[in-house]
Amino acid sequence: MQKNDANFTPIFDGKTLTGWHFVPRLPVPRAPGEPGPDPTTEKYQRAAQTCGKWTVEDGAITGRQDPPGSGYGGYLLSDGLYEDFELIFEARPDWPADTGILVRASALGSQGFQILLDHRRSGNIGGIYGNGIGGFHGISFTLNATYDEQGNPTGLRLEDPSTTIEPLTPDKPALLDYAANGEEFLSIWKWNEWNTFKIRVEGASPRITVHINDMKISEMNTADLKHPFYDAAKVRELLGSKGHIAFEIHDNDPGMGDARWAPNAACRWRNIQIRELSQPGNEPNI
Repeated sequence: MQKNDANFTPIFDGKTLTGWHFVPRLPVPRAPGEPGPDPTTEKYQRAAQTCGKWTVEDGAITGRQDPPGSGYGGYLLSDGLYEDFELIFEARPDWPADTGILVRASALGSQGFQILLDHRRSGNIGGIYGNGIGGFHGISFTLNATYDEQGNPTGLRLEDPSTTIEPLTPDKPALLDYAANGEEFLSIWKWNEWNTFKIRVEGASPRITVHINDMKISEMNTADLKHPFYDAAKVRELLGSKGHIAFEIHDNDPGMGDARWAPNAACRWRNIQIRELSQPGNEPNI
């Protein structure tokens, strides 16, 4: 178990959800200024009826769909709002469990910069996605699982591009200022164990840097990001200078069904700590 760093402040007490609250995973426009979803639809109304199930088990925040296999998710948001910071935590997802960590998130949870933890077929871990802020998808590899003779998942492997359901097109890695390749990622990822994330967020349109198990996986400067549906000024206006930290339970969809989130799957987070960067002398890591 990771020990607390003296420079970081815990924001999860390991026993309760004090300091956190949950919200439904409601549909939102793809980007600021685009038309919003119709709240009278059955899909919207069903999504509004659950926030997922959030518990504390064995010292870890644990998120599941509620009821199991319902296909609807939710978000767990920090009560606190954070501007420039470094966030460290450990995560352990089941397979398949499509989740992520949003920073600078709005009160809805579903608008913000998401660090991907897509632990499922055609997923990516450590890339950066624009939830409700343009839908940009900064990744450099996609994943699948290896299976034993009984059909049980036993580890991660790089995905065969010919079988993917989310093609890795050249525009996706081009969004990143730095990207580890898939082989590098697989060399440090620990299957069915705790993996340590360190996320640095800094700037009005933030530069986001992601390390996993001490390896730099991705970096993106959203101030200079070029994407058809991303407008840095509109995103700053929507999100402001501070936002929540949000953990995600993903919905299922007709295309993937429970291959996106298995009926009894969970993701777990523990040792969640933050260091705010508002004081002078906190120069960026090189």
